[in-house]
Parts: sequence; C-alpha cells; structure tokens
Amino acid sequence: MNLIQHYFPEFTPQQLQLFKELETEFKAVNEQINLVARTDVDNLVERHILHSLGIAKVIQFPKGSTVLDVGTGGGLPGLPLAIAFPDVHFHLVDSIGKKIRAVQFMAAALGLHNVTAEQTRAEQLRTKYDFVVSRAVARLATFHTWIAHRYKPQGVPNSGLYYLKGGDLTEEIAESGLKTTVTDLSDFFQEEFYETKKVVFVPANSAR
Repeated sequence: MNLIQHYFPEFTPQQLQLFKELETEFKAVNEQINLVARTDVDNLVERHILHSLGIAKVIQFPKGSTVLDVGTGGGLPGLPLAIAFPDVHFHLVDSIGKKIRAVQFMAAALGLHNVTAEQTRAEQLRTKYDFVVSRAVARLATFHTWIAHRYKPQGVPNSGLYYLKGGDLTEEIAESGLKTTVTDLSDFFQEEFYETKKVVFVPANSAR
C-alpha cells in the first residue's frame, strides 16, 4: 500500500488502513463476481485504486458536497474517493445489480457511511449533485447527455464532470463540442500505466 502513501502523504493512518481493507475486500469479491479482469487483480492498487484517486489530484471536493459516480462497476472511482473525502457524500450507480450489491457489501464492510449505491441508470435519476465522476463508461458526447441535467442549479466552485479516460482524446472532445480541461495523470504518477491516462473536466454550466 506504499504506492498510495507515496503519492498522498496527507492521508491519515486510518485512511491508509481503509485502502488496505478495500484491496482485501475487492479481491475477495472479485473471486465471485468479475469486477475487474482476473489478470489485472494483481495490479489492483496501481491500476484501479490509484487511478481512481487521480481525480483527487485535480479537484478537492469541498466538505458537505455531493458526488455522483456513474457506471461505478466495482465501486471505481467512488469507493477510493469516498475514503479520500470522508466529509463528502458519494452516490454510486450502475445498471448491473450484482455489481451494486458488491459495492454495497464493500462499503458496509469498510464502514463507509458517506456512500450509497443504487442499481439504476444516470438518466433515470432525479436527484441533483455537485459533481459527477466516472471511469471511461462511454464516449464523452454520449456520456454527457446522460448526466447533463444532474447538477444542482447553484453548484459549488468547479462543479462538473471529472471523467477518467485514456489515449488520444482530441477527436472525442471535438466531437462532443464541450468546453473541457484535460489533465495528464502522468504529471502526478510515474508508473508507465499513467502515460496516456487523463482526467477530463467538463464544467456543469457547459450543459446549460
């Protein structure tokens, strides 16, 4: 777990312990339900937990704010971010019931009281949030239509979508027609995996 401590020296011993527990729980659940490829489970911390925390290098969610994680799958990026921001509420949604049940189980096992999880699609939600996060669920133009109206009208500063993506996004961003700010995660993380990984920020008001 030194990797997380290395890149986030500000985390408390309690938070670092929770990340260790998340790794253990995730691997156990992954034996039953394929949350990530079995071949990738050995790289869980480097390629999944740390990747999720890349968002925390770009935005510090303010205390009391609300974050929607769309297409959370096995709770990524929502569960790692919920450990990083204990005073922020995270609502994790996915259309696949067994994945959401796995997320609910892990959140309960870790005692994460700032996490709720629901089997639904983003377009069916009625609640509004300060922020939306996700990990490469669909092309940006498609994805944005699902979440464009999920923001609170009086949002907090830097409210919007923080989308984890990889590769050359020039064409995809141009296709979307959205105002974006792209941050390279290689600016923060030295591992080879992060050479092409990015966080795409789309401000909430670009949808209005």
